[in-house]
Amino acid sequence: MYKIEKTIYGVKLIFGGFIKKDEMSQWVYESDRLVASLPAKFGVFVDMRDLKPLSKDTEMEMQRGQKLYKQNGMERSVVVLNDLITTMQFKRIAKETGIYQWERYLDASSVKSWEEVGVKWLVNGIDPDLGKSIKSCL
Repeated sequence: MYKIEKTIYGVKLIFGGFIKKDEMSQWVYESDRLVASLPAKFGVFVDMRDLKPLSKDTEMEMQRGQKLYKQNGMERSVVVLNDLITTMQFKRIAKETGIYQWERYLDASSVKSWEEVGVKWLVNGIDPDLGKSIKSCL
């Protein structure tokens, strides 16, 4: 299951359960149509708390989607997870697609206000790993 929602900061994505390749391909297709309506720079909030690890062919579609968002203006993204295996899989995927440096990961079981923390990263550049704006680090 997936859901795409346009927001004030860009896009909110929700993924849950076991997603097969065909469904992930449909997500890529819908995402391609959506990014055309977004500003030149935008953020992506990804809620994967209920997502199960992806099969290899589904993972390839996810990589296509990540590249699509980055190539079309994704400035930052935040991913909220609950599962260690899925977290490890998505960190590896982000490294392979080249978006890792713009992406932050929040463990919903240990970050109580994960939605607020994630939006602060997307909108204000307040890095959840550092607790301060990335602009102040430059």
